[in-house]
Amino acid sequence: MNNKKFCAVVVGLGLVTLSACGSSSSGSGGSGSKTVTLVSHDSWAVSKSVLADFEKKSGYKVRVLEDGDAGQAVNKAILTKDNPQGDVFFGVDNTLLSRALDNGLFQSYEAKGADGIEAGYRVDGDKVTPIDTGDICVNYDKAYFSEHKLAPPTSYDDLVKPAYKNLLVTENASTSSPGLGFLLGSAAKYGDDGWKGYWKKLKANGVKVVDGWEQAYNEEFSGSAGGRKAKADRPLVVSYASSPPAEVIYADPKPKTAPTGVAQGTCFRQIEYAGLLSNAKNTKGGKAFLDFLLTKEFQQDMPLNMFVYPVVEGAKVPAEFTAYGPQAKDPETMDPAKIADNRDDWVKSWTSLVLK
Repeated sequence: MNNKKFCAVVVGLGLVTLSACGSSSSGSGGSGSKTVTLVSHDSWAVSKSVLADFEKKSGYKVRVLEDGDAGQAVNKAILTKDNPQGDVFFGVDNTLLSRALDNGLFQSYEAKGADGIEAGYRVDGDKVTPIDTGDICVNYDKAYFSEHKLAPPTSYDDLVKPAYKNLLVTENASTSSPGLGFLLGSAAKYGDDGWKGYWKKLKANGVKVVDGWEQAYNEEFSGSAGGRKAKADRPLVVSYASSPPAEVIYADPKPKTAPTGVAQGTCFRQIEYAGLLSNAKNTKGGKAFLDFLLTKEFQQDMPLNMFVYPVVEGAKVPAEFTAYGPQAKDPETMDPAKIADNRDDWVKSWTSLVLK
């Protein structure tokens, strides 16, 4: 989670997540190098034992460069594609995929195990490999709505009602993957002609916009552990359907039920991909790492580290996900070609409409 490592949450609860591992040397070296460099957004995380197993079996040390929110990371990767920072990029999703492909960010490689990816997540061509999926949805603070004897919102329409004025915080659609996903969800819901009117109503109803997910969820949202510590005052946030399990899993003591809920009628389906960077110095190591991302070991490790769902058939999902963060039953979706044709114009219009 497009945005899902729960850094501030877990730091506040005493848990440390992995942000960089393996060799600390700069660069990925040449084709014979034993260091493979992964470039990703800030939400990358993996269990130390799982990564150590890959390093032992492959002979490669993994270096991780985290580069902000997904939108920021993709943009920087495009700008540096002729002399890339690493070998593999993880974290470009379906909202930004066409931008990466149109700019020649990746070279061809079909990862081993690609035939095991569930049919609904596969893509044409071999420039990127689907790795995980999740739903971008509005989350709500159960305690707030209980204390105020107010029913939490369940749909996009609810969010513009006077009862929810000044309660929602979302991310900037031009810099944040979940922010862009929420914009695209509204466009899918209300159509090419209707989404602008919807956002005018949201703005009039006091929606707050911040740069990225970390700030929105961990500093502005009153339902998160980080938000409670920061005395946040927004009980609605654009996050993920898999956010509530994190609030249970990392709490001590663990509550019987999640302190946050999901407005199921506000969800947009997100798919994240990884690819071998064009001009990567260590293509052999990069290919080995892409193969690793499709192994059952990694796919089953992802949910409790990045709070996303696996895409490989047969990969098991933790029971906590079923109990506290099930996937949306009927999320909004959008054809990648439509996203490619409209995304930049929509973001430009959104910026002018909402931020100015």
